[in-house]
Amino acid sequence: MKFKLIAEYFDKLEKISSRIQLTSLLSELFKDTDKEVLDKVVYLIQGRLWPDFKGLPEIGMGEKFLVKAIAMAFGQKEDEIDKLYKNIGDLGEVVFTIKNKSKAVNILSFIGNPNESGELEVNEVYNELVKIATSTGEGSRDVKIRTFTGLIKKATPLEAKYLVRFVEGRLRLGIGDATVLDALAITFGGSTDYRPIIERAYNLRADLGDIAKIISTEGPEKLKNISPTPGIPIRPMLAERLSDPNEIMEKMKGKALVDYKYDGERAQIHRKGDQVYIFSRRMENITDQYIDIIDYVKQNIVGDNFIIEGEIVPVDPQSSEMRPFQELMHRRRKNDINEAIKEYPVNLFLFDLMLFNDEDYTIRPLLERREILEKSLKENDKVHMASYIIADNVDKLREYFYQAISDGAEGVMVKSIGPDSIYQAGSRGWLWIKLKKDYQSEMADTVDLVVVGAFYGKGKRGGKFSSLLMAAYNPERDIFETVCKVASGFSDQELDDLQKKIESIKREERHPRVSSEMVPDVWVTPSLVAEIIGAEITISPLHTCCKGDRGGLSIRFPRFIRWRDDKGPEDATTNQEIMEMYSKQLKRVEEKPVDENI
Repeated sequence: MKFKLIAEYFDKLEKISSRIQLTSLLSELFKDTDKEVLDKVVYLIQGRLWPDFKGLPEIGMGEKFLVKAIAMAFGQKEDEIDKLYKNIGDLGEVVFTIKNKSKAVNILSFIGNPNESGELEVNEVYNELVKIATSTGEGSRDVKIRTFTGLIKKATPLEAKYLVRFVEGRLRLGIGDATVLDALAITFGGSTDYRPIIERAYNLRADLGDIAKIISTEGPEKLKNISPTPGIPIRPMLAERLSDPNEIMEKMKGKALVDYKYDGERAQIHRKGDQVYIFSRRMENITDQYIDIIDYVKQNIVGDNFIIEGEIVPVDPQSSEMRPFQELMHRRRKNDINEAIKEYPVNLFLFDLMLFNDEDYTIRPLLERREILEKSLKENDKVHMASYIIADNVDKLREYFYQAISDGAEGVMVKSIGPDSIYQAGSRGWLWIKLKKDYQSEMADTVDLVVVGAFYGKGKRGGKFSSLLMAAYNPERDIFETVCKVASGFSDQELDDLQKKIESIKREERHPRVSSEMVPDVWVTPSLVAEIIGAEITISPLHTCCKGDRGGLSIRFPRFIRWRDDKGPEDATTNQEIMEMYSKQLKRVEEKPVDENI
């Protein structure tokens, strides 16, 4: 299959902002794609070569490498490419412009390079990009540059444009997983009625390329037999949030399992024989950061084929008391993992089981899953079941909540134990409800919002990005709706780091999945998630979250707390959660007693 066709579709997709039109055009692309390369095409659409969980290297070609490759491809000086880049602002457009000019010169002078025919094959492009990504060690820099130079030389102008953008991480197609799922359902099922089947398969086996290949070669019915597979992460089950214990117990019909909500890194742990894999909530392979957990699992959990879930919590090396989540960041930065293990020890608190001895437990009730997990676990001072009780009244829930806080936890997770209490992979629902401690604020809880734009500061912050446009996720429309502009809470170091973060994801136009009436100085690709707290939620004509006749919902006096690197943009607080928090806030105001002295 020719890569030229992919580039042509990418060019069309980039110009569309309507999700319905994106889905329709994407479906056309899938129909025109050879089945044997559909998985690779889906990965390319996602802007990657493989799923993150495989733990394989990224392309590893920064701006300087790309400039050098482009200069080599056209026999020009790097300074000339840099100058053109500064004028155009997009390396993809730079190579497109140069290619078009050189093509015209070749036609006029009858000189054409026989290799520059646009005959790139999808497999050829993919394999060369893999070669670039996997080249390591001495001489790898030259291999990467030479390999990419060869691709640019052979590519048509449009192919070259999207090759550069792919390598740079700036495809700008505006396509999320939800749109891909809809397009697959339409293409291979005939309508979006097949979406639930495809989505469940994807939730249990989080490899969208693999799911696409199965449905294209074996049909959508084959996906009904998909079950969890050790080594391929399950998309994690998500929780709703409420701040009223009475309402929570009402939702749980008077009885629930209540877990501690630990301030750690949520981890999905897979074992397949002697091999143990650990995945983050974003389904990234973090096994190398927690080789001590591998030993804990092998020594203390009976069984050699399972998928379990827990929280990795940093502990004080002397007292064994729980430490804040931020302590775990040191493990990511340390080159010597053995040194990091000594300096930043961890405990593992387990709370769920999804697969055991090749049997799918995601469809079993929670208590049944917990029973198997407890029976297979030999607890010690490193590995524990998450602390829990069965609460059958509000007082028990409230008392246990305060106990969790005093023990250093963030709060509690309240979980349904009814017959329908399955593991809803990839879904947010009322089977799990989060109850976290109140903050010194009118807002009862923090929210996790996505950065969709940035503003330059003034005065001392002049010329620097100093405030961010933040958005909630609307899962029904698969878009991000703005909620606030946050400028406070950043340390000097965080502000310095922010400049690099924004530079790497900035874009010229609003992302198609962003709904915003505000126009920032710089738009960005929705990818960064931050935890935010504020004074209250109010109605604002400036924001689009849950927008109605009077305006949207906005957070007053927002303050940055921390980056949520463990969350992807689709894991952010939803527009409906913001609406529920606003409703609760109104209710509290209405119920607040009137001060008769006023």
